[in-house]
Amino acid sequence: MKDNIKTDAGITIAPVYTESVPMQELPGEFPYTRGVHASMYRDKLWTMRQYAGFSTAEASNERYHFLLQQGVMGLSVAFDLPTQIGYDSDHPMSEGEVGKVGVAIDSLEDMERLFKGIKLEEISTSMTINATGFILLALYIALAKKQGADLKKISGTIQNDILKEYAARGTFIYPPKPSMRLITDIFDYCSHEVPKWNTISISGYHIREAGANAVQELAFTLANGKAYLKAALDKGLDINVFARRLSFFFNAHNHLFEEVAKFRAARRMWAHITKDMGATDPKAQMMRFHTQTGGSTLTAQQPHNNIVRVTVQTLAATLGGTQSLHTNGYDEALSLPTEVAARIALRTQQIVGYESGIADTVDPLAGSYYVEALTNEVEARAWELIERIDVMGGAVSAIEQGFMQDEIARSAYRYQQEIENGEKVIVGVNKFAVKEDVTTEVFRIDDSIRQVQTERLQSLRSRRDNAAVAALLQRLENAAQTTENVMPIVVEAVEHYCTLGEIADTLRKVWGEHKGI
Repeated sequence: MKDNIKTDAGITIAPVYTESVPMQELPGEFPYTRGVHASMYRDKLWTMRQYAGFSTAEASNERYHFLLQQGVMGLSVAFDLPTQIGYDSDHPMSEGEVGKVGVAIDSLEDMERLFKGIKLEEISTSMTINATGFILLALYIALAKKQGADLKKISGTIQNDILKEYAARGTFIYPPKPSMRLITDIFDYCSHEVPKWNTISISGYHIREAGANAVQELAFTLANGKAYLKAALDKGLDINVFARRLSFFFNAHNHLFEEVAKFRAARRMWAHITKDMGATDPKAQMMRFHTQTGGSTLTAQQPHNNIVRVTVQTLAATLGGTQSLHTNGYDEALSLPTEVAARIALRTQQIVGYESGIADTVDPLAGSYYVEALTNEVEARAWELIERIDVMGGAVSAIEQGFMQDEIARSAYRYQQEIENGEKVIVGVNKFAVKEDVTTEVFRIDDSIRQVQTERLQSLRSRRDNAAVAALLQRLENAAQTTENVMPIVVEAVEHYCTLGEIADTLRKVWGEHKGI
């Protein structure tokens, strides 16, 4: 840890609050308003991630090696839509979508290609995957075993937050009840087999992207978190064990101070929620979260302006005490990020981390009347929404009644109205616009990817032990009809090269598909 704080002008400030500069709540102490660690970035900077995945596993692997060479501390994997909703690349529903918004993963062979030359024991990997999160986790574990890794040491996160899919995003497969069962199966399995793995990343990010405001993002995310706690407790799991591995995923938008207040309020609220539900271990009460800069704030007009927006959002996330951060490329309103845009996005984090002075002290905005008052007000308004959800019977019931969806839709409509009437200024869009020919280089995906993946699937199915595959899929079907934890069977299935689509379809036979509200 740095011994003191010294500015560029040589001014030295005491590194902690003292009697002469009191602060009611200390960092690293309940309720963690000021941070989950006493020293925060003075000991270690946040994990700098870049979200990447496209085309084939080989193409994504090249980007991962590029990012690691640029100084990325952890990988964050994007998957294509067929992978997200449980279809192999050769399924008719996959046509036109293979490799487009993320990497196509059909089997353990694809996972081997995706992480070729990367030791899973030495990196932290975040995977943005929900309905099929249990399958991607099984594939990751199977690959780690093939690499000879100690499963007790591998670390990372699966998003695995299905409630926000029903409320905001839509990449669900199964109805809520069996989906919640899958999540608690993962909690239970990982607590024994991969104890350093974060078993869920409860996501406000997509709620915000769908049009929620900062208070709604916070309230709906924490309401979903309460539902996951209750489901795990109902299954008989120990909150002091499983809650230690829960993490959150928030959005960072352009209002610097409101976003900082949101992050500070989130920690405080979650500490009280977990304590009220029985958590006594401080690590089970701490909210750890990843942040991504706001994709919906990026504009296709004057795209280089997005570099400034991402910088403001980076400041909000780090001043707010995030544990890891992904910064968007300036060109993402036009296409997947180019290497140039990805490098600038990463350099934004590095400049803030190493040159700005933010890391010199904990919670730099603490004590500001505006920030403290705003933190309190954001918290109060979020509690009001959570209390309304509790009256409805909790998050699952509120989603089934369409409450969250309606609130998000109304907020999105109001925001768009404000842009169109000029009340909300978007630089380069409704003010300071210029006539321009967009010359920004864009990243395009070749439609031939589906044929490549189809040929690979045909080859795999001809080489594997299909009798063993059939037997494992039958075991999975039987387990899904009982209360048996399905995760050990899924891990064994992917080790025998069952495909993602085959596993997802087996459970579709038992549980059916959710049709939406």
